[in-house]
Amino acid sequence: MMEWTIAGLFGVSVLLLIISLTKTARATKAQNKGIDLVHVEVMKEINDLQESIRNIELDIEVVMNEAGVELSPKEKVFMREILDLYKRNYSIESIAERKQVSAEEIKELLAPYLRSKDERRSISNAG
Repeated sequence: MMEWTIAGLFGVSVLLLIISLTKTARATKAQNKGIDLVHVEVMKEINDLQESIRNIELDIEVVMNEAGVELSPKEKVFMREILDLYKRNYSIESIAERKQVSAEEIKELLAPYLRSKDERRSISNAG
């Protein structure tokens, strides 16, 4: 009788093990499917961002060619950095100090951006 009980318990434990493995495999499949969907969405967003960046780069190139502006890669980086600092509300003096150039040179480089900002202010104050 004892042998039958042990054999029955052993059989039940094997059955429970098989059920557990099956449920785990199903859960893993579902989880992997979810991960795959997220991965596809992220890759799609990355591709969209890359395309947007390419379009912006081409737009900038067209605008620069139309305006007749020719800057070396080093000059483009310098302008981008000082414009970024200016847009983040750094003073012209602090930008000049950071970039180790005169404040007058920074004012001269930022002149088109200073003018457009002042024009927007006067238009918004007039309204």
